[in-house]
Amino acid sequence: MRDLARQLQQRRLDGLYRTRKVQEGMQGAHVVLDGKPCLAFCSNDYLGLSHHPQVIKAMQQGAENYGAGSGAAHLINGHSKAHHELEEALADFVQRPRALLFSTGYMANLGVMSALMQRGDLVLEDRLNHASLIDAGLLSGARLRRYAHADADEAATQIAERAGEIMVATDGVFSMDGDLAPLPQLAQICKQKAAWLLVDDAHGLGVLGEHGRGSLEHFNLDADDVPILMGTLGKAFGSFGAFVAGSVELIETLINQARSYIFTTAPPPAVAAATCVSLKLVQQESWRRDKLSSLIDQFRQGAASLGLNLMPSMTPIQPLQIGDSQQALACSDALWREGIYVPAIRPPTVPEGSARLRISFSTDHEPNQIDHLLSVLEKVL
Repeated sequence: MRDLARQLQQRRLDGLYRTRKVQEGMQGAHVVLDGKPCLAFCSNDYLGLSHHPQVIKAMQQGAENYGAGSGAAHLINGHSKAHHELEEALADFVQRPRALLFSTGYMANLGVMSALMQRGDLVLEDRLNHASLIDAGLLSGARLRRYAHADADEAATQIAERAGEIMVATDGVFSMDGDLAPLPQLAQICKQKAAWLLVDDAHGLGVLGEHGRGSLEHFNLDADDVPILMGTLGKAFGSFGAFVAGSVELIETLINQARSYIFTTAPPPAVAAATCVSLKLVQQESWRRDKLSSLIDQFRQGAASLGLNLMPSMTPIQPLQIGDSQQALACSDALWREGIYVPAIRPPTVPEGSARLRISFSTDHEPNQIDHLLSVLEKVL
């Protein structure tokens, strides 16, 4: 039996031990963590919708109408009118025939790959993909291979001589780097090989594109270019859950064959009701994306003038490269002492030697808070 205490102690020595902070109240620029008020630059609530009064009211009304839980799996009697309306609204939003709700993005990716891929097939993934895509590829039974980060040429080389069923899977926006996948090139490669292309756009939807349709809208791609789109609802949409969008045949296949959809309880209908409202706000209130873009530009210009080692990103995810895990922790702790919370991201979430501060922005932030963050970063670093 493994000595768990010794393993945990070694993680502490390596600067890889993880702990949780307890937050009081709602998300926002100012929060209370472990009883301490602080300015937070860490949330994925990019548009500030998790605490929007209309979204909260919709969840309260949804709970009154449907209760606290769904009571069963979608295929029993857990699929409510609220779930169905949200699926139809999401399909319309991303301009696809159908959409299917999952409890989490992790379960959505598992469901897609387990339903479509099998032993003898090939799953090809970006080396920096989210863990859910990597695990989905491993558990699908197919052969999993990985190409260098954002290197479409290597992806093309790896599948050039390959026959049979192929799926290329990638993040749209990479969650720890903030950069975008080369989707136009990957789409062309997949068309030439008649391969599936799965894009996990958890961090792009709501944020990128004129209408908030994410990475695909940013690159002017459609369903013919990217047959499988996965999006999460707990980030820019401010609620919880995930969905897969695509053709009628794809969604019907997932309903019948995706184990992570079939064998789990449906999310609470009240969450779906709230998400229907947040989805409308994403489309109606484009000023949120405009403000977010302005804050990002302000931060990057200020960071450049200070000579900070920012990674290339046009998204709300702005990683500040540190390298060593212990040093990244020390920087995060120093910011914490100054009343600012920015988490240190360390292996295995990121590759060895690439620990960083993951700074993320929201429309909850204001320009003077960006200036304050830059001032404290200059002091700390």
